[in-house]
Amino acid sequence: MTREVGREIECDPRSVITTGTFDGVHLGHQAIIHYLVERAGDGGVPTVVTFDPHPREVLLGQPIPLLTTLGERADALEALGVQRFVVVPFSRDLSLLEPEDYVRDVLVETVGMREIVIGYDHRFGRKARGDRAMLEALGPVLGFSVDVIPEQIEDDVTVSSTEVRRLLLEDGDATRAAHLLGRPYRITGTVVRGDQRGRTIGYPTANVRPGDARKLVPKRGVYAVRVRSADLEAGGMMNVGHRPTFETDGATTVEVHLFDLEADLYGRTLEVDVIARLRDEQRFDGVDALVAQLDDDAAAARSAIEDAAST
Repeated sequence: MTREVGREIECDPRSVITTGTFDGVHLGHQAIIHYLVERAGDGGVPTVVTFDPHPREVLLGQPIPLLTTLGERADALEALGVQRFVVVPFSRDLSLLEPEDYVRDVLVETVGMREIVIGYDHRFGRKARGDRAMLEALGPVLGFSVDVIPEQIEDDVTVSSTEVRRLLLEDGDATRAAHLLGRPYRITGTVVRGDQRGRTIGYPTANVRPGDARKLVPKRGVYAVRVRSADLEAGGMMNVGHRPTFETDGATTVEVHLFDLEADLYGRTLEVDVIARLRDEQRFDGVDALVAQLDDDAAAARSAIEDAAST
């Protein structure tokens, strides 16, 4: 798959494209991509045009927690058959482009487009004035066709990145989020040195720092996880929070304890798949109470991982 950003974008008129942030590459996105690849067939180039930073971040002036970094997004889309991953730098100037200019200048003349696949509610251009009807009117003039796929619904819920973010941030519901994503939510990061207190109580942890500061970290609490690296794979449990038993004002950390594995993980990159939420973060009266709870957490995490593997 070619990955083109900003000035690296080269016009390819064979492109069958779809556009959007595609944050999460959830089941709704996957349906669009499957259709996109099918429409491209043998002669077309299935192409995703995405944006960075997230448009809402620019327009609202506040950070948007990302379900997937650009690299994660590209990898997921490539696995689905996308051949071009085009990143258009999003700016306020771009948001002010009239939709007709955006289609002509960006999609047709910069990226190249013979066909566009859009979701049922796709809007674009200044004041979101562009829609399906406008694309269908511009198509014969600029030389492209338009295909629309319907709303994607799972268990009476419209699949959206916003809903997945809400599940993870507000509820910590990793199980439901995985259902909408079509896979467990993943945090990729580098192991950095912590205070090593976990070693003294029999539960050594790897302090994982996400590779992108914008990466969404789920609601504080304890989770069952599966962890992968270059040469290891293990189940475990993850704590997201402030470690209230030991700290009073510590920063939020992501700490992972791996089952049945002893290894020096400092400096290594770990992929942490979040399987299920076990409980809220809480403060314990002492180390003995904490260890007793961790024993219960470990048993619950092993059970959750086993259940997930069997479904």
